[in-house]
Amino acid sequence: MAKQRHLSNAPIVEAIIDFRVRLAPSFDVMGFTSLRQTLHPEYPKMEERREFAAGIQLANKQVQHVFEDKGLAGYFFRSEDGKNVVQFRRDGFTFSRLKPYTEWETVCAEAKRAWELYRARVSLELVTRIAVRYINRLIIPLPISDFADYLTAPPTIPETLPLGVSQFMTRVVVCDVVTDIQANIIQALDKGAKSDEAAIILDIDVYKQQEGGLDESKIWPTFEQLRELKNRIFFDSISERTARLFE
Repeated sequence: MAKQRHLSNAPIVEAIIDFRVRLAPSFDVMGFTSLRQTLHPEYPKMEERREFAAGIQLANKQVQHVFEDKGLAGYFFRSEDGKNVVQFRRDGFTFSRLKPYTEWETVCAEAKRAWELYRARVSLELVTRIAVRYINRLIIPLPISDFADYLTAPPTIPETLPLGVSQFMTRVVVCDVVTDIQANIIQALDKGAKSDEAAIILDIDVYKQQEGGLDESKIWPTFEQLRELKNRIFFDSISERTARLFE
């Protein structure tokens, strides 16, 4: 594992702060359009977010594909450079910071500011889930003789099969029983942009969920706990050799 510290060239491609909520049935998602003027200086681009459902059904012994437009779910608001994105939806709120990443304090402050705008315009019944998700893209030089040089939990194959790994994906769900915080940890191999490199995706989604509703007064302190666990998972998942690539 690597020592926790600031990485000046952190491999973060997207940082996400997310709320899942339950609103009063009477809430009209069109009410978010009133935010256009308020958000325009920082988020001049506004787009609809629609929901779709697809499936198959059997009718007269024939398989039919079913596609349903479930209507307007909310809106995207994007900064001029497209690096900051806010989603106002009937099922929640999301703030995303795309590459290049800045710092947690800046991301958290902007998410909190936009959340307050969301909170003021909805008929909120419950906050059921909050999450911090960081998607990292680790660019690793080829050839890779052993993934254990870069990951602390690398993919393994039986020693009796001396074969190279061309693809892999792992997903592990862990839980901190003390704080009741959970995390989805995904590792996957992807192609690099150049022929002499590979990319390892390290996707860390840390969340707290309670269907009966979370205590709103404790939400932002809980986000600090989520961030702390996210950092632990990241540095415990990579080797010092990997960390040095992004200093």
